Amino acid sequence: MADLKRTGLYQLHLDLGAKMVPFAGYEMPVQYPMGVLKEHLHTRAAAGLFDVSHMGQILLSPRSGRLEDAALALERLVPVDVAGLGEGRQRYALFTDEAGGILDDLMVANRGDHLFVVVNAACKEADFAHLKAGLPDCDLGMVSDRALLALQGPRAEAALARLVPDVVDLRFMDVAIRQWDSAELWISRSGYTGEDGFEISVPDRFAEAFARRLLAMEEVAPVGLGARDSLRLEAGMCLYGHDIDTTTSPVEADLVWAIQKARRAGGARAGGFPGAPRILRELAEGAARRRVGLRPEGRAPMREGTEIYAAPEGGAAIGRVTSGGYGPSIEAPMAMAYLPADLAEGATVWGDVRGRRLPATIAPMPFQPTSYKR
Repeated sequence: MADLKRTGLYQLHLDLGAKMVPFAGYEMPVQYPMGVLKEHLHTRAAAGLFDVSHMGQILLSPRSGRLEDAALALERLVPVDVAGLGEGRQRYALFTDEAGGILDDLMVANRGDHLFVVVNAACKEADFAHLKAGLPDCDLGMVSDRALLALQGPRAEAALARLVPDVVDLRFMDVAIRQWDSAELWISRSGYTGEDGFEISVPDRFAEAFARRLLAMEEVAPVGLGARDSLRLEAGMCLYGHDIDTTTSPVEADLVWAIQKARRAGGARAGGFPGAPRILRELAEGAARRRVGLRPEGRAPMREGTEIYAAPEGGAAIGRVTSGGYGPSIEAPMAMAYLPADLAEGATVWGDVRGRRLPATIAPMPFQPTSYKR
């Protein structure tokens, strides 16, 4: 792992007994001594602290000085209503390509005179180049001196409020800048677990002290990539490079909720983003396949790559699992797959698990109810 990067919290992970693994070019903690199962359940019951400093933090400013110009410029790259995003609010977005595929998913926040964008670690250099090429009328900067922490779970608010009392006033997808000690914190009430919680950008020189203050609280435990994956899967959330990529459109991926009315046919700013002809057509007519939830019968998980069939014997595969595993909160296996769009919820399909076809039911997502503060 000699050529891998490390986040500013690397030593803290070692001190906490983390098992480190390669992930998106970084050495990252996959689990701590508590173990993946207990870390998952602790996050659902109390609060888990995740190091997500490997993700890309990008500042995007309009050269004109008018935020609307930056918002409209970004709309040339995403099928999302950025111009309608209010100050102090954040929105999920997608970079699409000319074929209607997904280059990455990201978060966009309106911070008054500029936009703050968070992108996936594995894509951040490509995303930055994509933004630079597509937004010549904006100034861009990749933030290199800040850590990013995610504090997730039903007791996350109580924990963070001991350090930053007025975070209790934030609702889901609000963003704010607050002070802790002499550090400027960039806080959003969001996350990728399905639980209430926060993502907090902290200057590198304060990051370890801030993390240790949170971890000293009874309800907060460190959580690694293993539980992060099972938590987001229970919440029915996509992982880029697995459930979404350039071969999947937003409509196929069941992400149509992320395309607001203003960008759809008949909207105030319909189209104008890469892949618009295909995406708008699929919004109107539907796609041939779609991302669905699967609840395998029995205890055997159907993991990524499992081929799915329409019948217990014979015939060609009709799709495959993109993410799958055991759900500690639901105490059962779960999976996501792309299957023909005409298969209804409740239908039975069969997954090839080690040479045996086992039944699974097409099920609604999320598998575990979300608990955001609206």
